[in-house]
Amino acid sequence: MKILAVLAASGLALAACGDAPEENAAGGDAAADYSACMVTDTGGIDDKSFNASAWAGMEAAKAEASNVKTKYVASSAIADYEPNLTDFVNQKCNFILAVGGLMTDATKKIAAANAGSQFAIVDSAIADQTNVYPLQFDTAQASFLAGYLAAGYSKTGVVATYGGINIPPVTIFMDGFVDGVAKYNEAKGKTVKVLGWDKATQQGTFAEDFTNQAKGKAISDTFVGQNADVILPVAGGTGLGTAAAAKESNGKYSVIWVDSDGCDVAAQYCSAFLSTVIKSVSGGVKEAVVAGAKGGKLDAAVGYKGTLENEGVSLGAYHEFDSKVTPELKAEIEALKADIIAGKIKVESAAAPK
Repeated sequence: MKILAVLAASGLALAACGDAPEENAAGGDAAADYSACMVTDTGGIDDKSFNASAWAGMEAAKAEASNVKTKYVASSAIADYEPNLTDFVNQKCNFILAVGGLMTDATKKIAAANAGSQFAIVDSAIADQTNVYPLQFDTAQASFLAGYLAAGYSKTGVVATYGGINIPPVTIFMDGFVDGVAKYNEAKGKTVKVLGWDKATQQGTFAEDFTNQAKGKAISDTFVGQNADVILPVAGGTGLGTAAAAKESNGKYSVIWVDSDGCDVAAQYCSAFLSTVIKSVSGGVKEAVVAGAKGGKLDAAVGYKGTLENEGVSLGAYHEFDSKVTPELKAEIEALKADIIAGKIKVESAAAPK
């Protein structure tokens, strides 16, 4: 559900966030500046993934609402979260965005100590914290389509996935991917194998890092050595090591990127990207900031949940692989998407937002 629609449907009075509107010379109202401030996770602002997508949402909000002023600070380590959030409180930011589930504890602590400040957090929800607006995404739905695509495209019958760290915003992708492969096997009577993740035990392969490209390449090399020819890295900048190696392999294997369309954010590796599991962090962030800038109350109990239905998550374009993915496989994926939206297929993950 779109945020502005939620506000209208709920009948909530629009309460000003920050300073009161200023009156202009003609007697009308001109909105006061609305400062939207973002704290990145350790992947940094240019991770080609969810931090970059969140910042794109902030900038898109500024383009739509002229009173929005944006700024960000990058976190180099987990220890930076609390001081970075506190600094924006002290700067009296109207909207403070914490990017990533790893920031949950720090955001909970700082928000509890500053009840008058409006926070938001990507990939998490903080119970009973009314000043923290959750932006969550059911990426298992789109990853299910990616798993079906990977299984249908694979020539070796082996595909793989790995994560940055074993946390819910990462494993939700992996759960959906595994289930999508299983759906393909069921529909086609095949036995495509998934390396890197066991949904039943919630155990698998992790780089323990979101920036180490060398580690991403090493993990991919191991998978390719076991005949994997499609890999889904859910590891931020670490996954760029996989993308670079895939490009150098001259077609031996391909990559399904995550978060932002790989051909947009890492165009140099577009020839290796079969598709992308898109998580529209930018869209959710934009809506939240614009709503706040226009005087809307952000209801933490409602929050934002991206799904296939509201296009908060999706399977991206095939780009250079468009002619290589058969019309039959494309049609099957579109049918699966429709069935998920209609509720005929339930995509489940322990990490899915409630």
